[in-house]
Amino acid sequence: MAAGLAVGAAVLAVAAAVLLRAFVLRPPAGLPRLWARSAGTAALSADERRELKEALRGAIKIPTVSTSPDDLNTTAMAEFGSYIQTVFPAVFSSKFIQHEIVGKYSHLFTVQGSAPDLLPYMLLAHMDVVPAPPEGWDFPPFSAAEHEGFIYGRGTLDNKNSAIVSGRKGAMKMAALLESRGVKLSFLLDEGSAVLDGIIAGVKKPVALIAVTEKGSMTLNFTVEKTPGHSSFPPKETSIGILAAAMSRLEQNPLRNLFGHGPELMTMEHLAAEFRFPLNLIMSNLWLFSPIVSRVLASKPSTNALIRTTTAVTMFNAGIKVNVIPSSAKATVNFRIHSAETAAEVLEAVRNTIADDRVKIDVVEAFDPLPISPWDEQTFAVHIFQKTILDTFPDVDSVVPGTCIGNTDSRHFTNVTNAIYRFNPLLLTADDLPRIHGLNERISIENYEKQVEFLFQLIKNCDIDTLPEPHSSSHEL
Repeated sequence: MAAGLAVGAAVLAVAAAVLLRAFVLRPPAGLPRLWARSAGTAALSADERRELKEALRGAIKIPTVSTSPDDLNTTAMAEFGSYIQTVFPAVFSSKFIQHEIVGKYSHLFTVQGSAPDLLPYMLLAHMDVVPAPPEGWDFPPFSAAEHEGFIYGRGTLDNKNSAIVSGRKGAMKMAALLESRGVKLSFLLDEGSAVLDGIIAGVKKPVALIAVTEKGSMTLNFTVEKTPGHSSFPPKETSIGILAAAMSRLEQNPLRNLFGHGPELMTMEHLAAEFRFPLNLIMSNLWLFSPIVSRVLASKPSTNALIRTTTAVTMFNAGIKVNVIPSSAKATVNFRIHSAETAAEVLEAVRNTIADDRVKIDVVEAFDPLPISPWDEQTFAVHIFQKTILDTFPDVDSVVPGTCIGNTDSRHFTNVTNAIYRFNPLLLTADDLPRIHGLNERISIENYEKQVEFLFQLIKNCDIDTLPEPHSSSHEL
């Protein structure tokens, strides 16, 4: 009986702790609001809205396709450079804006401020787009067709809709140029995440997710060489069979679950109070429920990518004829590396999983995850983002840190700032996600106007030298 009472008391104690953390103490929430929420941002005039829409449509019509860093449509890239000079003449004629072409096709704009002793900041985006075969599109991918309030076309979401343009090789050269000049940035804002509406299960209101890091990446080539022969007397194992078995082992043995060791934990803690019951209890008590949450996240590809290094077999090549045993088989695998791991650790784990000396492994490209950018009460950029988002998107109450599972040009700028953030000021729904790099990419005209408002307001909000004291009626986000 005494043992039963002890167990009961323990259960009650755990229950009390869970409820206390969920409704009284609560986990670390976020940043205090330094400004009162404004009634809205400056509205665009009808003429401004029309000009912006047509400027975007014209940009979408230019097929600045890049299939790899070394294979891009240079004619279109040059045309795009001429185009922006035509549609934004005031930018190029302004006495306080310096324009430089970097690496032939990238454009660096330097706006001279009134206080040169303050650190500058940088807004970054790219003008090249992934290929878009027309099959399956409702409208041709470079037509910029307008239909029911949307503009359709490759680059409407990723990433011609943003303000400043660059590109991968251009970004590398631009970063090197700034470093050579001794430039240090207060912060850098690039693409990466967005305002997510209905995407985070259990959270009703839209959430602004700002990525404070991005995953690393490693691409490996796998090769098996065997003596060729005739299919009428095959060996016990062919090069294809050996390599296929190796690829299967990689897929069947994913890299370790690292939930709680990266920014994904910060995301959950900041959002804990926004989850519906009973998820709010669970997210407020990850000290107890972390194993359950990590298993749930691992069950879906979209959330599994947040908690581990992912493995994607993307290419497999072998065979020359139906009756010939091929001499070789080759496969390519891309790994997106969690912030708690390094490329070297992943490579070692892959070798241990393959465990077959007949499979040759070559590193094509590898880089580690980026450092985690600051997210605290002393960070200027985060407060500015918070104010700008809350004023631009009235339905948003939560601004939270997170991870970018893709890779951006911002990773080339780590030598000029430690404050790199990835956020595209767009409202994205679950229906929008497969359109990015997929079929029928589109942006609503209203969404695009919101992005312009955000960037305009961001520049205005940055025009201060010190942060104010927390607003008296603020609550923590």
